[in-house]
Amino acid sequence: MTDHMPDDLSVAGCDLRAYTDELRPKHPVVRNIKGEWVLLRHTDVLAAALDNKRFSSQVSRYLQVPNGLDGEEHSLYRNVIKQYLSQEAVEPFVPIFKRVATQLVAELPRGEVLDAVNDIGAVFAVRAQCAWLGWPAELEPKLLAWMKENHAATRSSDHAWMADIAEQFDEIIRYVVQTRRAAGSNAPDDLTTKLCRETVNGQPLTEPELVSILRNWTGGDLSSIALCVGVLIAHLAQHPELVDRLRTAPNAEMEAIIDEILRIDNPFASNRRVTTCPVRIGGREIPVGAKIKLNWTSANRDEAVFGNNQFDPEGNAAANIVYGAGKHICPGRLLATWELRIVLQTLLSEVQSIELVPGQPPEREVAPVGGYHRVPVLLT
Repeated sequence: MTDHMPDDLSVAGCDLRAYTDELRPKHPVVRNIKGEWVLLRHTDVLAAALDNKRFSSQVSRYLQVPNGLDGEEHSLYRNVIKQYLSQEAVEPFVPIFKRVATQLVAELPRGEVLDAVNDIGAVFAVRAQCAWLGWPAELEPKLLAWMKENHAATRSSDHAWMADIAEQFDEIIRYVVQTRRAAGSNAPDDLTTKLCRETVNGQPLTEPELVSILRNWTGGDLSSIALCVGVLIAHLAQHPELVDRLRTAPNAEMEAIIDEILRIDNPFASNRRVTTCPVRIGGREIPVGAKIKLNWTSANRDEAVFGNNQFDPEGNAAANIVYGAGKHICPGRLLATWELRIVLQTLLSEVQSIELVPGQPPEREVAPVGGYHRVPVLLT
């Protein structure tokens, strides 16, 4: 590697964590083959995330509510959404998430090879999210199949395939929304129905807006939770001393440990921005209208902030940006954190040990997906 970084990098097929670790020390900002400027250092990623004027979130040709909006428009829609993700709103679902986790763990075979990502993470994610949104249980097989195909399409970078998969998911959501609206006052009293009755500036949310919000809550969160569970279980299998600590840890300590594991191995790979004016960042001059990638995976492993990436939940908490930063920080952080804590607590209370399978090491995901593709484990 030379000090000059050619602006034609491709990360396709690479392990994002290893690749960005290699690039970051000498090349804090790189340009990929798509012409996107990728920010790798913590200081630059954080600066862009906090600067909503020079780094706009209106980057997609598709409607993205609220994460693809800026300014007052973003605030209006975010205020609608955040009421469903507050502690008061999420707390009543804790017993439901516990029941979902308990049933799933009870179903898992002991002493047989399981994939922590698909057999545990994906199934829990679908069941928990359906329970939270009030979606029918019969959607589970369809959602699980969609998750697998979505990951495969994303991994392939085949835009036609990715667009087709996205449309398939939108069809599922449109069916749910249209069913609720057609039922009128007879619709079930659940979160999805309540969302369908929300207004912005006195106007009901349109069907495209509802589809966008629910796509973000489900399509994004299902994959994220599944990948996070894979990362967490892989880490615990490789650090059995941490299992003993977590069995007796209070909720706050366990959540801090979860955040630290995800910092070290962050499956939330990146978010996009577009410059509204010429910008100098990371020593590079970037023109107006440039596409920017905030690489969270790399930023959360920056040696300048986290030293040698030693496991330190308390010491690293303040700089941890697993869920983003600024106005566009993930509004579902609490929901995701509680779901992950509950599924881990349930698993650790019901099994004696979590072991990697000899001869079957965990398989890393490849760009643009982070985390693991498959984590073979044995539960005893």
